Amino acid sequence: MEGIHLARSLADTLQAVSDGVVTGLGFEMACVNLVRPDGGLVVASFAGNTEVEARITGRLGARASWDRRLSMGEEWGSLRFIPHTEGRDLDEDDVPELYADGPAPRFEDEWHPADRLFAPMYVPDGTRQELLGIISVDKPRTGRRPGPVQREALQSYAFQAAIAISNARLRANMQRALVRLERDQQTLRASEESFRQAFEYAPAGMVIAEMGGEQHGRILRTNDALCRLLGRPAAAMRRYSFSDLVHPEDIGTLLRTSAEGGRAELRLGRRDGTYVWVSLRNSVVADAADGPRFLLTHVEDIEERKRRELELAHRAAHDPLTGLPNSPELLARLSARLCQHPDHPGAIESAEPEAYDGSDSYHVHAVAPEGDRDYGVKGLAVLFCSLDGFKSINDRFGHQAGDAALIEVARRLSQGVRDGDTVARLGGDEFVILADGLDRAVAQDLAVRLRSEVIQPFRAEERTIRIGASFGIAWAHCGMAAVDVIQAARDAAA
Repeated sequence: MEGIHLARSLADTLQAVSDGVVTGLGFEMACVNLVRPDGGLVVASFAGNTEVEARITGRLGARASWDRRLSMGEEWGSLRFIPHTEGRDLDEDDVPELYADGPAPRFEDEWHPADRLFAPMYVPDGTRQELLGIISVDKPRTGRRPGPVQREALQSYAFQAAIAISNARLRANMQRALVRLERDQQTLRASEESFRQAFEYAPAGMVIAEMGGEQHGRILRTNDALCRLLGRPAAAMRRYSFSDLVHPEDIGTLLRTSAEGGRAELRLGRRDGTYVWVSLRNSVVADAADGPRFLLTHVEDIEERKRRELELAHRAAHDPLTGLPNSPELLARLSARLCQHPDHPGAIESAEPEAYDGSDSYHVHAVAPEGDRDYGVKGLAVLFCSLDGFKSINDRFGHQAGDAALIEVARRLSQGVRDGDTVARLGGDEFVILADGLDRAVAQDLAVRLRSEVIQPFRAEERTIRIGASFGIAWAHCGMAAVDVIQAARDAAA
């Protein structure tokens, strides 16, 4: 997706879209059929097979033939799948085909050489969606019909491709307008109108701001799409500079974005106090030859993509039952706290050169209390919790009761620790707590208090359930592997 948005021209964008399907989505061939002004669709780019590319690139398909295909087959969300059993009468129409002859499927969901899968690309046009083009794909590398994950990925990709192609067209139109602006005054007036319409009616938000000087970044003009996105009227937008609207945590990102050709993903403030994730792309325009220069910024709403990215990241790092960080996330958090250099007396001083970890700040060595009497040293405590009698709950009351027990234990552990501590589910009936800045006595008190909370009876499946718990404590220090620290805590709980 980054590649299709960074392409320098419309032709490069179209080719990047086809290449992305082959390199990133698991299909062997793909092409972009682009809607022409006369309504027909032309094969504008192809990827995956040079022989097929030479045969169909530049060929046209009538709009009526395409509309017929988009009304047939099976709807997979916004995708259209036409199995070979339904598409035999399409072989003679004028739509360029990707597929080649091959053996018949051996099992039910195997991909047939004559199967067809299309991903339409739409752009907003007032109150309706206008067809921009259609991505045709063929030959999934698995040899099977795409499953839900691959379908959703193709749908999301088609949505982003439509934005990228639409913006590439818009940028091309604007660049042509800017060339005409440099010729003469008559061309200037005609181009200004073309620019105004492209600016006002662009599907993405657009801003013109001052460039340079004391009021660098002050907003001069916005289009309707951006005003709707932020819930702010155009008159009110002119009272701000761009930095006034950016989330405080994203100011650094804005400042690192170069003026010309710069890109950034950050949050802009809405009128209701909420923030929306957007992608910015800057261009420099001149009012006239050698005249004042202004910053033209394209603002694309990427809230949905960011939400999906965060959801996917959360799913990958958290246990689906309890919502706690899972084992890989636990190991990642613990490993991030430990460097490869063994700790030593005095290593906790962060200014020591040997403690430098290559980042912008010095690493503070994690140390462990040594000896039963060393209650003054504070370190990174790793508490291992194993539930006693959990298997009997599953055996006697069923897995729903067992799941309820795990959820309740996770809740009690989470409520019993400090903000900033990590409570993770290692797997099965095992939990791990990372608590930094504890001495030996406080860590032992924490284990006793958590155990007292866990063993309290609770109601599940209309029964009162009691469960035991064993706790062990280990101390993480630099030079140890994360898995070794956790194993030490497990051994202490045994």
